[in-house]
Order: sequence, then structure tokens, then C-alpha cells
Amino acid sequence: MAHAVRFHEAGGPEVLRYEPVEVGEPGPGQVRLRHVAVGLNYADTYFRNGTYPIPLPAGIGVEAAGVVQALGPGVDHVSVGDRVTYTGFVNTLGAYSTERLVPAAPLIKLPETIGYETAAAMTMRGLTAAYLMRRIYPFRAGDSILLHAAAGGVGLIVAQWARLLGLTVIGTVSTEAKAEIARAHGCDHVINYSHEDVAKRVRELTGGVGVSVVFDSVGKTTFEASLDSLKRRGLMVCVGTASGPIPPFNPQLLAMKGSLYLTRPALADYIADPAEKAELAAELFDHVGAGRIRIEINQRYALQDAVQAHRDLESRKTTGSSIFVI
Repeated sequence: MAHAVRFHEAGGPEVLRYEPVEVGEPGPGQVRLRHVAVGLNYADTYFRNGTYPIPLPAGIGVEAAGVVQALGPGVDHVSVGDRVTYTGFVNTLGAYSTERLVPAAPLIKLPETIGYETAAAMTMRGLTAAYLMRRIYPFRAGDSILLHAAAGGVGLIVAQWARLLGLTVIGTVSTEAKAEIARAHGCDHVINYSHEDVAKRVRELTGGVGVSVVFDSVGKTTFEASLDSLKRRGLMVCVGTASGPIPPFNPQLLAMKGSLYLTRPALADYIADPAEKAELAAELFDHVGAGRIRIEINQRYALQDAVQAHRDLESRKTTGSSIFVI
């Protein structure tokens, strides 16, 4: 019997339930997939707590890696036995499961150099890092960036990728332990925002100029400091709201602070084109397979422990990537 983590009402981690489920046979364009490892992402908490409203009851999770078990009519993109990974099934949440039906078209075949656990730990984070590094801004060697949550799953990949591009990386963290992790993964400078003034320190580190780009996954509590860290005509990239939504503001503020740019991108819009998705995935797999980018899996859980996993994630006890091992 297959099992899945589901929730019947929005709320805290305690609403998650580990339940038996019927999977059935794949329909047109679908495959039945046996999961080997499942990704745990901060975005999962937004669905669970109602920040991203969805019809309930529902499954949860948008990222996993596994083996194709059966094909539905019309599927020719993959074959039975293929090793695959995926991310982004927002309309059909359910990655927190031992087995499930999924659309075949978005599946990404895994090269032999990438294991299941690595894939589950990096498909969403890695593709996010890929578009942030390769699509958001025309980086040139010597540019500087401010990277919030530098010791997180996306942060560690972005920091390593940025170093490959010759960028100067200023990371922010909440503890000295996380600072050491950030330095070990490519951050040239680390700011502990628990006791340092982020914008002031960024100005000191950049000779008063500021950074070209800020990648801010924290949101409410860092927004103002992020804007104040940018150089004239710099780009603010809002990639998450871990501390809460950014308050409404007058766009005139961007002009007053140096004709700044602001964007709130979503991964789905950068992998909607199959060709672009394949290109980003290939570059990601190449870097990881060759060891130029290391994927740190620092927390492993059983699906039955989803409640604890979410508690750890929201209390900021985790570093790097977290996965469920089936």
C-alpha cells in the first residue's frame, strides 16, 4: 500500500498526516512513479499554512526523484525503469509520498552522475539557483551580490555558482555556525544579521558603492536593508518571504534610493519552456556531476516524520538541503 503525507486543514506542522492512499494506473500522458527521495522546501510550508491557498484536503510537496513504474497512453518522453526527477507540480501537490501518478512531460531524466538523494535535494533549489545566476542579470566577473540566507539550500548553491562566475559574494546568516558553512561554500564575506547592521556593513565592504544585485529570500524583515545595500540602478530580487510578506510601499522609494529595479520571479516561469528548462538542468547537472558545485544534504527524515521536519525548517534549525528518504 502506498502512503502519502496529506493535510485536511491549513495550519501549523501538526496538521500533516501520514495516510495510506490508492495510486491506480496512469492515464493519458501520465506515469506511475515510485519515489526514492523527496525534497523538503520552505515553499511547502506556504501551502500547509494557507499562505498559498489550495483546495483541501490535499497532498503536499513539489519535488522528488524516483523510478518510472508504468506508462499511460501517449507517453514517449520516458520509459519504464528510467531514473527521473521533477519539480513544480503546484496544481497537483503530492511529492510527500511513496508512489504517485505524475504527468510525464515535465520529468527530467537523471544522468548517472546524479543520485536520487542529490536530485531530490537540488532539483528545485538547483534550478532556482540556475535561473538566478543565468537569467536574472547580465553578471560580469567582479560584480558583487548580497545573498540572504546564505547557508540555506538555495543560498549554498547560489554562492558556489556565483564564485564560478567570478562574483564577490556577501552572505547573511543568523548564527556563527551558519557563517562558517557559508564561507566554506563560496561567500567572500559573511554578515551575521543578529548583531550587525547589514546595509552599513555592505557599504563598508564595497567602498560605499553597494552591490549590483540582492537576492532576498527573507522578505519582510530584510526588505529595507536590502534596498539600502544596492548600488545606484541595482537590482532587488525578491525570491521568498520567510519572515513574512513585504509590506506595501510607494514605488517612488525605488527612485529615491538610486533608481533601483525590483523583481519578484518564480521558478515556474523560467522552466515553462522545455528547451530552456533542459538547458538550465543540463548546466546544473554538469556542475554538480563534475564536483564544481556540492549539494549538502544536512537533514534526512522519514515521511512519517514530516511534522518534525516542518518544525525544524520553520525554526531555522536546518542548513543546506533537507530530504525525505523513502
